[in-house]
Amino acid sequence: MRIEIWADVVCGWAYIGKRRVERALEGLDVEVVWRPFRIDPMAPAQAVPHEEAMADPTVDAALRRCAPDLTPGENRVRVALVAAEEGFGWTWGPAWRADSRDAHRLIALALEHGGPALQDAVAERVMKAHFLDRLDISDRGTLHRLAADAGFAGGGALLDAGAGDELVRELLLKGKAMGVRTSPTIVAGSEALAGAQSAEVIREFVLAARPARRLPEEVERYRHAESLLDQRDPLGALALLRPLLDEHGDDRNVLMLAGRCYYLSAQLGRARAVLERLVAATPDDAYARHLLGRTLQRQGHAEEAGPHLRMAAVMAPEYA
Repeated sequence: MRIEIWADVVCGWAYIGKRRVERALEGLDVEVVWRPFRIDPMAPAQAVPHEEAMADPTVDAALRRCAPDLTPGENRVRVALVAAEEGFGWTWGPAWRADSRDAHRLIALALEHGGPALQDAVAERVMKAHFLDRLDISDRGTLHRLAADAGFAGGGALLDAGAGDELVRELLLKGKAMGVRTSPTIVAGSEALAGAQSAEVIREFVLAARPARRLPEEVERYRHAESLLDQRDPLGALALLRPLLDEHGDDRNVLMLAGRCYYLSAQLGRARAVLERLVAATPDDAYARHLLGRTLQRQGHAEEAGPHLRMAAVMAPEYA
């Protein structure tokens, strides 16, 4: 059985959760895969001292994504106490507000090139470096050394070549589509467990999990794109939809979803082209006609929009 841990390496609860997961899975045949989550996507590209960063109100927002039920101040105290209880000691605490993007790339690449064991070794060293060794994990040189220490000798070169950037971007969108809202979130089968729960709770959760029904990759990608659009993220939806447009560009459902995304992201020229194609293929599709009419209206083509809007209203009164 495989479980996924969606977490940010700069979230203290993620490192605490890692220790609890390790205890929870003792004696079980379970494969663990780490997936990216960003609690602090606004972190500066150049790391700043942690104490200085605490004055930035965006840091409070980040901490709430790590512990939604605690105030930022309560979270800082609570995580330090729990870290000590978990055996991390009283030297716990980051020295830097660091951008975790490259660290996530390195961890994702470790899975691709060495499997879950190598990925776990890299994730462990990255979090230890941040919370215990007080290193700047946004620094490329630091990540090179951590990769080598973990046995991922080629990791640094892959980072420098830009590898893993698109992979992490897609995984972050997938997590959002799946409803991942906090770090860490453990996904087993079709169920999710949010937060760094106790080892006992995690073990019960994993033992009770049933494998999710595997969907074709194209279907899963389409559903995730739909979910992002429902969350008012049309650009994210388009990013996931792009491979489907390349490979299944004649599929009506794919085209309709793309048309909706283009319309909601104000890419009106592209929306018009897709919707005109759909209306030409299926003239009795009331929704396609209505959306085409709205698109033409927004482009300032009221006369062209009128027939489509009137026809849509005749076919479906809700569009009147």
